[in-house]
This record gives sequence, C-alpha cells and structure tokens, in this order.
Amino acid sequence: MSLPDWIGYCTNVHAGANLAETEANLVKHAVRVRELISPREPMGVGLWLSAVTAKELRDEDRLARFRGFLNDNKLMPYTLNGFPYGNFHQAVVKHAVYEPTWMDPLRLQYTLDLANVLNQLLPPGEEGSISTLPIAWGNPPLSEAAYAAAVANFVTLSAALAKLEQTTGRLIYVCIEPEPGCAIDTTADMIDFFQNRLFPAGDAAQLARHIRVCHDVCHAAVMCEDQSAVLSQYAAAGISVGKVQISSAIEVDFDSLSDEDRQAALQRLEQFAEDRYLHQTMVLSPGEERKLYDDLPALLNSVNGEPGGVWRIHFHMPIYLDAFGPLRTTQGQILDLLRQRELLAPIKHFEVETYAWTVLPPELRQEELAAGIATEIDWLKQQLR
Repeated sequence: MSLPDWIGYCTNVHAGANLAETEANLVKHAVRVRELISPREPMGVGLWLSAVTAKELRDEDRLARFRGFLNDNKLMPYTLNGFPYGNFHQAVVKHAVYEPTWMDPLRLQYTLDLANVLNQLLPPGEEGSISTLPIAWGNPPLSEAAYAAAVANFVTLSAALAKLEQTTGRLIYVCIEPEPGCAIDTTADMIDFFQNRLFPAGDAAQLARHIRVCHDVCHAAVMCEDQSAVLSQYAAAGISVGKVQISSAIEVDFDSLSDEDRQAALQRLEQFAEDRYLHQTMVLSPGEERKLYDDLPALLNSVNGEPGGVWRIHFHMPIYLDAFGPLRTTQGQILDLLRQRELLAPIKHFEVETYAWTVLPPELRQEELAAGIATEIDWLKQQLR
C-alpha cells in the first residue's frame, strides 16, 4: 500500500508537564529520532501537550515562538494526543488519565485549546487530528445524564471546529479513542454512541466531519476484536477513522505452555505489573468466555500460581517485537490491519504510540530511547511498503 500522508510517533513517551519541559524533551529525543530516520526532511510528530502547556500557548507570542522552534528542528506536528490532561509521567497515573471526563467543561476547554494550537502550527492546506478519551472510565456505568452532558460538549466542540474551518479553511477533527474498561471500549460501543447519542443531538453531517474515531491497534487486540472488521464496521456505519495508533499488546497462551513454561511466564509478567500505568487484561477461557480485569497486578495476585486461558494485556510494547521468552506480543494484529489497503486508504494519519518505553524491563529497552523509537518507525514503514 502507499504510505499515508504522515507517519510519526507520539511524544507522550517523553512528555513534559509544561512548555519548557516539552521543548527540552523534543530537543533531546525527537530531534535525535529525526536525525536517525529523516536527517534531511521534516519528520512527523504526534505532540502530547498537557493542559498547562496548552494554556501557556494561548499567548500568541509564545505560540509563534513554539511554531518557529518546531520549524527550526524540522518537526511536523500533524496530530495531537489530547487524551492525558495532566502529568503523564508522574509516579502513579492509573485511572487519573481518564480525568477530567467529557462531562467536565475542563475537557472541552482543553480540547478547544489544542485545536487552536494545532491550527497555528500546521502549514496551509494540512488537516489535523486530535485523539481524545472515550468519555470516561466505565465503572460505574455512566448515567443518561452523564452521557447527555458529554454529548453536549461534543456538539459544542463540533460547532467550534466547523466555524474554524469556515473562517480559516483548516479542517481539524477530534478522534474518540476506545480503550479497554472505558465507557466506550469496543467498536459496537462506539457505533452505538455515534448513531444513538451523538448524531441525533445535532447536525449529523457536521458531527461526522469533525468528530471521528482513533483506532488503537493494541486496544482492539486486548478487546479481542478483528482489525479488518473494526474498519469495515465503522465505514458501514458512516463513521470516519481519523487516526490510527500503531501499538502492540502482550499476549500469553497459558494453556499451550508446559507447567515449567507457565511458571516462567508468570514470573516474566511480574516485571510488567508496574505502578505508573493501568494495564487492563482480558482473559479468554477455553470456552471462549471473556473477562476483563482492571489491572494486571490484581489479576496476578488472584491466580495463585495456576493461570489458564489466553491473556491479552494492555501494555504498549515496541511494535517490532514479536516474542520475548515465553511471552508474545500482538504484533500480528498490526500486520492484519495493514493488509486492509482499501479501508486504510482514506486515513491520513498514522502514529506509533509506545508510551511505555520508560517502564519496560531494562533488557527490552534500547540503550537510547530515540533509537528504539526510530526502529519502530522504520519497521512500520517497511511493513507499509
């Protein structure tokens, strides 16, 4: 297949709580990645900007300087990650990453700030995408009033993005990203949200243009969804995928392992039961029964050394990695997705999103973070070609 308009990586892997930290990390890591994979040409980056940073960039002079900084370093911010609101590298993130929710005006304002920033950073003629959280964490289930509040905020957002396009010619769309355990964690949930809640609440054509879906390969793999079916179902429902996040989960088939290898796999998984991020885990029993656990550490504590079934774990692994010891990754799901040439053709933005490099076991990291990211981008481009 031909390459999409832009391929890059998400800078939430090295983050930055404010503008100064963001720029310092881009110089340290993103510039080095570009030197490795695109020394002469601009390189796409999926910027993550905290709410603090987005607020700082309301200042036109600061925003102009930031645009100059990116241009000078040949970094092209074709997409933004608007999912994490606060410090994504604090000691414990876990469920805090889902706050504020889409019921909260703070989430709407943050996303509007990001749209303004992206409009100013992109060159003329380029369209931009912003990924965002799927409403809220899903437990307890949202009330009808909560859904109504979220929908109202999305309608307001859509109107603002439509006005931006009318006045500037710039198309920007916000892409809702399903995630395991959230209010929207499957394709069926997303289609239901669009068709039965969002589209009836306003101008359906306008909403479909400016509110889209971010398809994260890892998330769909954890939820045991077929990658091609996901894309075809969205297309049939009249819902656009505005952005694809290329990512990979951990998979272990305990029932296929010997007793010795089963215990080795358990011990290996202990290395991934870390404290910063949430690692939702789907367990498929031999009878195809599925059960989603909120976090890997709690599941490991509950199995008493006798695991069974197939586990898929929301831990973003380097996408070039297929297996390590007794464990595997869901890299094959990425390859399945990339075979869907016709369904992928309209999607302009691809983004490698392996944000967990800093919490990987040391032996799976590359000596230099930039080298690991560059290897991922090279691997993806090779598969696309």
